[in-house]
Amino acid sequence: MGFFGVIPPLQFYVRLLVYVLLIVISALYGVVASVILTLIGKQGLSQWTVARVFYFFAGHILGIKVVIKNPEALTTRPAVFVANHQSELDILMLGATFPQYCSVTGKKILKYYPFLGWFMTLSGSVYIDRVNRENALKAFSSAIEQVKSRNQSVFIFPEGTRSYSTTPKLLPFKKGAFHFAQQAQIPIVPWVVSNYSKVFSFKTRTFVPGTIVIEVLEPVSTVGKTAADVSELASVVESRMTEVVAKLGYGDGKSYADKTK
Repeated sequence: MGFFGVIPPLQFYVRLLVYVLLIVISALYGVVASVILTLIGKQGLSQWTVARVFYFFAGHILGIKVVIKNPEALTTRPAVFVANHQSELDILMLGATFPQYCSVTGKKILKYYPFLGWFMTLSGSVYIDRVNRENALKAFSSAIEQVKSRNQSVFIFPEGTRSYSTTPKLLPFKKGAFHFAQQAQIPIVPWVVSNYSKVFSFKTRTFVPGTIVIEVLEPVSTVGKTAADVSELASVVESRMTEVVAKLGYGDGKSYADKTK
């Protein structure tokens, strides 16, 4: 009853429970899939296949559709993919967009989480100890070596944390993703997710069916860039993404600027 909104106060919590259960089930599938794909030399597809399985079931069960603009840019490889970070529902966004031969990066503590941590470790995720700068640099070096040897991409949230914003906006960017791309000399491919707070929001306890729009931007080259160019790279990408955030608005065809007039 709560799932379908017949009992409105329960809808958010029931649907959130279903969402979490689907994450756990997908992570368990991911553990098995990662072992099999690793044995046949296809570990780089582990996170992609789990992402698609999760999106297929979660999208249909929860009634959430993701529309992707310019999906061709997702085939860029290798690359550093970056996106805005709104809430826990971003796992579903990754499910719809995550490229083949790509790995997420995450805090080191995630490797100790049951199910999710098992899957991330088996599927070749890159862990970064953000508290210890020396360890973080070592993790970057290892990841860059993996990118070059396996022709594999990485995904990073440049905001560093969830915004939980109920209006279309970005948090200030951290520079880790851009340092990584510059050191590896591979392109940065941003994608922007429309503000989906009308579909899911912890602040308002909203979790309803709906459509979310994602626009993939053209790759930003880092060839020939040095450490001195990292700040400019971050600024260029942040500026482009900010423009698209405003354009997409809430993803229903009207921009945020139109709605605030």
